[in-house]
Amino acid sequence: MILIRSILFQIFFWTFSVLINLIWLPSLLMPRRAVARGMEIWARVSFWGLKHIAGLDYEVRGQENIAAGAALYAGKHLSMWETIAPHVLLHDPATIMKRELLNVPFYGWYARKCEMIVIDRGGQAKTIRTMIADVKQRMAEGRSIMIFPEGTRKGLDAEPDYKPGVAALYTALNVPCVPVAHNSGLYWPRRGFLRMPGRIIVEFLPAIAPGLKRQEFMTELQRRLEEGTARLLAEGGFRKAEAPSPPPAS
Repeated sequence: MILIRSILFQIFFWTFSVLINLIWLPSLLMPRRAVARGMEIWARVSFWGLKHIAGLDYEVRGQENIAAGAALYAGKHLSMWETIAPHVLLHDPATIMKRELLNVPFYGWYARKCEMIVIDRGGQAKTIRTMIADVKQRMAEGRSIMIFPEGTRKGLDAEPDYKPGVAALYTALNVPCVPVAHNSGLYWPRRGFLRMPGRIIVEFLPAIAPGLKRQEFMTELQRRLEEGTARLLAEGGFRKAEAPSPPPAS
């Protein structure tokens, strides 16, 4: 049954994605907000299909920690689900994404028009400077920023690998950073076709106040995100594999 429902959801998801991408093409000639509206519709209908076809719903906790205005959000990246979710959970977000995604037909066109923040992962210092400038401009327009500090999707058992870009933003912007923990990888695997029925839990954790030194901030962000994510994964039934014990000395 899970296989059949997963197949049906994928058919629905890709069919609807193609249709709305084609229908919404004229928005590329309109103001940016028309494209943003289309991306929100796509996300909401995709989540409707995920719930009613695959049996996978979601729950939001910590909504009191969502900022009233523009803010910096940093989340774990376990699956594709959390790249869709900001269009539903946050108002008109600007997501930090790798430049290669601009080459994806339709998605890349809309992402460019929607003024997402594109980075060249090999650019190092220049990339950081450009990212900070772009983020300041988006936040001045009242948009929240979504960043995945590890830069790529990670397995549930993977060791943390936080990149310095999020600390550069936190320091340069002098704004609070809201960590976002979730357990999406239990139900929408990083690799694989199946969409497991259940309930994804996403939790907006208390914001980290501005003013910490970079290393202090990175330590605190990683602690909160890893502890929050581990708690939600455990709530979903996941137990991290323990490292094997070394053989006894002969």
